[in-house]
Amino acid sequence: MKRLLIILAAGLPLAAATALPTSAAAAAVAAPFTCSSISVNAPAGTTVESVTAQRREAGTVTVPPVTPLPGAEIPGVPARCEVTVTLTHPGVGDHAKVRVWLPETGWTGRFQALGGSAFAAGDYGAGLAGAVKTGYAAATTDAGVSTYLDTTWALNSAGEVDTALLKNFADRSQHEMTVVAKQVVAKVYGKPASYSYWNGCSTGGRQGYMEAQRHPGDYDGILATAPAINWDEFEVATVWPQVVMNEEDTFPSPCEFNLFNQAAVKACDPLDGARDGLIGDPAGCDFDPRRLIGKTVECEGEQETITAADAAVVRKIWDGPRTPSGRKLWAGVPIGAGFDLAGTKLGTDGTRVGAPFPVPAAWVATWLKRQPTYDLSTITYAEFARLFEQSQAEYDTIIGTDDPDLSAFRKSGGKLLTWHGQADQLIPAQGTVDYRRRVERAMGGGSRVDDFYRLFLAPGVAHCAGDTSTGPKPTDALGALTAWVEQGKAPRTLSAAITDSSGETVTRELCLYPSVSRYSGHGDLADAAGYYCAPVRH
Repeated sequence: MKRLLIILAAGLPLAAATALPTSAAAAAVAAPFTCSSISVNAPAGTTVESVTAQRREAGTVTVPPVTPLPGAEIPGVPARCEVTVTLTHPGVGDHAKVRVWLPETGWTGRFQALGGSAFAAGDYGAGLAGAVKTGYAAATTDAGVSTYLDTTWALNSAGEVDTALLKNFADRSQHEMTVVAKQVVAKVYGKPASYSYWNGCSTGGRQGYMEAQRHPGDYDGILATAPAINWDEFEVATVWPQVVMNEEDTFPSPCEFNLFNQAAVKACDPLDGARDGLIGDPAGCDFDPRRLIGKTVECEGEQETITAADAAVVRKIWDGPRTPSGRKLWAGVPIGAGFDLAGTKLGTDGTRVGAPFPVPAAWVATWLKRQPTYDLSTITYAEFARLFEQSQAEYDTIIGTDDPDLSAFRKSGGKLLTWHGQADQLIPAQGTVDYRRRVERAMGGGSRVDDFYRLFLAPGVAHCAGDTSTGPKPTDALGALTAWVEQGKAPRTLSAAITDSSGETVTRELCLYPSVSRYSGHGDLADAAGYYCAPVRH
């Protein structure tokens, strides 16, 4: 459970929200500030159920615990107006809450919307607090659904999928939140925001892409990190490691999985010219796990020997989902990433069994099988292929978020900035790369797409820059986006850094896709100055 808490916490956009923009901030405005008697016009198709506004004094914001995450204390948050607007879609019976926080002084003229994580549609306070601390008016929505892992809203009383709430979660509530929040900003400050930004990782990243695809005029800039696009496909695909272990009746222990990972990193580390503990380009790593057959590793005080069956399981997990006939369905767990999706536990008889990751497990059990308690261990390779196709057929148009036609977003003048960790253990970066390639094919090639949509891959970085990352993480992606939007400075690289286990700061400049980082052969391996961006070689 501790591991799950870390992963979900990483999905919160706090780090990016609290980063000070590197661009020159818009001057604070001297406009009348009001925090009472705020009226809101209902977005099309909705009714406003209630509007409340309350002034809050400066100080520490207490973020309540939201299962499975603990609470948090955010100090130094300025005095602000907190506005809450509840919307409903007539005849649906939903209640989507929009929260808008507006700093009383020091507003930069910018508006920032904050996305969600897992099955939560929005932020619970940490991101809002971070945003107002840096001069943004900020907003989020719960979409009328629930928390990170609570999916009790998914099915109605008849046991069928609640399509209205799924639409809220997939798309419409975030757009309606945007419409409402912009009204609130204009009423509280007496003028509209000069610039509007979306900021989210994972589910929040997917929401950002949905904004670009379906509501291209909502935001000037979208920061969408590790985006959960291709939702209908990757959510099923990430159950694959469990299917493999069950079908092969082989459940390697965490330390055995770690041995495979360490061996792969050691073998492929030098491919970028530097032995720095990172696989610079996992797609070019062809490490064969069968090389470890017969090796031993100590696991909880006992010696374990790697078997051919262990190696076969790892090989299938890295390769990714396939049909029984061998047709590739999706990318596998990236080489060098953690094996969180291949979680195991000791059963009642002391033998090891699978422990599926909750988010994809809930998607398959609830939205596909309509049985929240469905036993995923019964899924065969053939059933997996059927479930994958079912998910595509039923949900791609609702929540797939993979439409490559971004022409309206480009025409609106919007900028889309994405970075994705190449050691992302939950959402393979290859899905984002595949989407980017599809956009290039649809919109005239890479250089034309770079005019409005830029992608950066981060070697060794886990999901949403989680604490298992071994590679440098972007330090100010939001600042890079504001400089691009407001000053026309398109980022050629993204500055990144991490403090390693010895306390040394390691820096890199993340390369604009499709280039990859190469060591020049000179200088400190921990210093970005010793690296350059080169065309990919495979």
